[in-house]
Amino acid sequence: MGLVVLLLVVVAGLGYLTYRTEQRMRAVERQAAVASAQAEASSTVARQAMERAVSSEIAARTAAEGRQAAEAQTAEAVQQKDVAVQEASTAREAATRAQEEAAAIRKKAEAEVNRLQQALGQIAETRRTALGLVMNLGGDHLKFEFDKAELRAEDRELLSRVAGILLSSQDYTVSVNGHTDDVGSDAYNQKLSERRAQAVRDYLVQAGLPAEMISDVVGSGKSRPLVKGTSEAARAKNRRVELGIVNTQIRYGK
Repeated sequence: MGLVVLLLVVVAGLGYLTYRTEQRMRAVERQAAVASAQAEASSTVARQAMERAVSSEIAARTAAEGRQAAEAQTAEAVQQKDVAVQEASTAREAATRAQEEAAAIRKKAEAEVNRLQQALGQIAETRRTALGLVMNLGGDHLKFEFDKAELRAEDRELLSRVAGILLSSQDYTVSVNGHTDDVGSDAYNQKLSERRAQAVRDYLVQAGLPAEMISDVVGSGKSRPLVKGTSEAARAKNRRVELGIVNTQIRYGK
């Protein structure tokens, strides 16, 4: 009987020990699971921290590169500005010189126009217009016979004097325009004015005036009378040849 009791006690003790052992093993497994979870969490935190560090480094490097590029662009912009300022200064100086040269040319040309007007005015009426000088060789100077375009000896002498004055000047062009009175038809007077203008042009060239200096030779017939009226005095004034003399270096009326 005592042996049975002893065996029961031993069995009970072994069962208890087994239970306690299982309890401790479960506790250890739980602690191991917690430790594993904590380790995994720590690994995740570390990985995230590493990623942030890498991102920060990349951002810092990008920012540094951006600053360098900005500094380079700023330096280039400053250099370009200096070049532009220098070019602008050079352009202003060139413009000033050009204006001064143009003013000197204009002043010289104006003086030459005045001299030419005075010299030609001693031969025949010479007036200044917006385009240049107009010399009026009216009936008191060129006396063409009726329905004729031939120049008289007196006409050639007068035109020789005109050619001599024009030859002493430079940078001029001359246009020759013939006019008639109101007697006759439009077609008749148109042809007559053209023939007389051509006769004057030909003699000016014969007198030594370069042909390229004469820009135009035209006839206006009776379409542009100098004065109105049908009296002999009015008609004499309208029978004329006009020389338009333009200085090519200046523009009048400006």
